Amino acid sequence: MASEGNRVGGGYLDFEQKVAELEQQIEELRRLGTKKGIDYSVEIRRLEKDRIAELKRVYSSLTAWQTVQVARHPQRPLLSDYLSLMVKDFRELHGDRCFGDDRAIVTGIGQIARNRVLIVGQNKGKTTKEKIACNFGCPNPEGYRKALAKMKFAEKFGLPIVTLIDTPGAYPGIGAEERGQAQAIAVNLSKMSRLRVPVVSVCIGEGGSGGALGIAVGDRLAMLEFAYYSVISPEGCAGILWRDGSQAPDAAQALKLTSKDLHRLGLVDAIIPEPVGGAHRNVHDTVYNVESYISQTLSQLQKMNTSELLDTRYRKWRSVGMDSVVSVHAVRTCATPIVSTVGPAGRRRASSAARV
Repeated sequence: MASEGNRVGGGYLDFEQKVAELEQQIEELRRLGTKKGIDYSVEIRRLEKDRIAELKRVYSSLTAWQTVQVARHPQRPLLSDYLSLMVKDFRELHGDRCFGDDRAIVTGIGQIARNRVLIVGQNKGKTTKEKIACNFGCPNPEGYRKALAKMKFAEKFGLPIVTLIDTPGAYPGIGAEERGQAQAIAVNLSKMSRLRVPVVSVCIGEGGSGGALGIAVGDRLAMLEFAYYSVISPEGCAGILWRDGSQAPDAAQALKLTSKDLHRLGLVDAIIPEPVGGAHRNVHDTVYNVESYISQTLSQLQKMNTSELLDTRYRKWRSVGMDSVVSVHAVRTCATPIVSTVGPAGRRRASSAARV
């Protein structure tokens, strides 16, 4: 059953018109059944089957540009959803001890499954007020410096690190550049590669440019099925190459930014499946799938000693940029096997004591 945000009147993407029509018919039958006292359950079940079949058909063959649209869906789960549904006892940590507390990057300690971890996530905000406060998910340099300071804190106390990526890109404003935006990202890339604790990164929506990469250097990089990860936004690429933003669909196709393309190229270690019709249609199952992947991956990484962890991470990132076949082979022969998918959603894990 569609969520309220995707029923008739809003939440539909351009390629979901048939789904919208089917859900309109379902809603109309329910309304008539309530008003006239007539049982339309058989017709509703048939329409529900048609709706699910149409969603499977559409989402099994999305173009790159359609994937970008799904990743930007206004009802797609954001960092706040993951913190509330996946993380227990979350305690936020503020400030970079230098300039300020950037709201586009949230850091804090919490428990995921049985693991006490440091969470670093990019926050877009839901309401207009929240979006303005967190700069629409575009971090400033102080956000990256805050993230690194908290990662060093986690390293000191042996806490694994989980980063959740969802940003159009780092903020390109004059103030950000004056405060060292490029240097802040570069320092993060260098320091994260040497952290002596497991680092798991998951792209949950948009993965734009260096803004995403600034918190994404770790032992494992996963993507939700309909997220995207790219060196530049499709609109930005189209503006540079064709000087025409309307060419964004062609740019998206050329950038190879979908999870399937990046996994095939060996740049992404795992694809986390989304429910039928995308994460915005079933937030709870999406969060559960991400939680399952993080829990399984941390369990694997915590079996490795520090030198093995650092050596595997080094070889993983050194393989980036090689021929795709060689790159995939290099990554897949690491000590810990890559998990390309996780089990089906729907089962909730019983509460248990934290493990560090």
